[in-house]
Amino acid sequence: MNRREFTQTLTAAAMGVAAPVMPKAEGAGAPEAKKEAPFPLSVMLWTISPNLPFEDRLAKVADAGYRNVELVGEYNRWNDADYARAKIARRQLGVEFDATAGLGHGVADPAARDVFLSDLTAALTPMETLECPAMIVLSGNVVAGMSRVAQHAAAVETLKRAAEVVEKREIRGEKVRLLLECIDPEENPNYFLTRATEAIEIVRAVDHPQVQFLYDIFHEQIAEGNLMEKLNEHIDVIGLIHVADVPGRHQPGTGEINYGNIFRKLVELKYRQMVAMEFRAMGDEVIALKGARQLTESAV
Repeated sequence: MNRREFTQTLTAAAMGVAAPVMPKAEGAGAPEAKKEAPFPLSVMLWTISPNLPFEDRLAKVADAGYRNVELVGEYNRWNDADYARAKIARRQLGVEFDATAGLGHGVADPAARDVFLSDLTAALTPMETLECPAMIVLSGNVVAGMSRVAQHAAAVETLKRAAEVVEKREIRGEKVRLLLECIDPEENPNYFLTRATEAIEIVRAVDHPQVQFLYDIFHEQIAEGNLMEKLNEHIDVIGLIHVADVPGRHQPGTGEINYGNIFRKLVELKYRQMVAMEFRAMGDEVIALKGARQLTESAV
């Protein structure tokens, strides 16, 4: 279904009438069998045409052959009608929401712990409404006057408490997961967790299956490098991978990261969690997303 057909269908569904059946193009036969990626793929929606309506952005992702989308709290100001439209669009396009982000506080500031836990508890309601089973969490910035050791310990304790909030909680038949993400020091020099090695130490100290590491390849290449070594050593705690090339945060193949090798390593390690595209496309977004998807498929 292309974007024009989708818009017609969505409008008809919202009005409670049957959508028109679109005729096949003359001579069109059965679609060619498409090679599948060796792990599930997603797209971070903030990277897609932010000035378009939410439903049209989902349609572009679906046009590129993806069936999962990640959010950053786009729903924070939605009313019931907005939720209804988003759910109709998701069903029509065959798209799932696999993760979201946007909590206002980080885990490494003990003074913000209670607010963080309250925000996380409140976020479970829209997550359940949208059938979105994972929340991306951040460390927040360095706290003035507080040692790294103390902030590290605070992050462990906050995540242990957060694990209690989501303990045995399921959405769409999946355990709710918390995914801890690093940000490189060029993007935010004040951010606490800039290196994957320390974030992974924190996740291992929490020692809970619903708390995992979000390995953002783009951020880690800038911060520390040694991308493959971390995959080899820590694949067991990696619950999500974000993809963009360096420099510029563009699609794979535009910069210095050898994503072909990375995807082949993921196949070798039998990685089965989500890989999400989080790049700003150079050129047409749908074409760039298709190219990234085809690169993952060639890793088999």
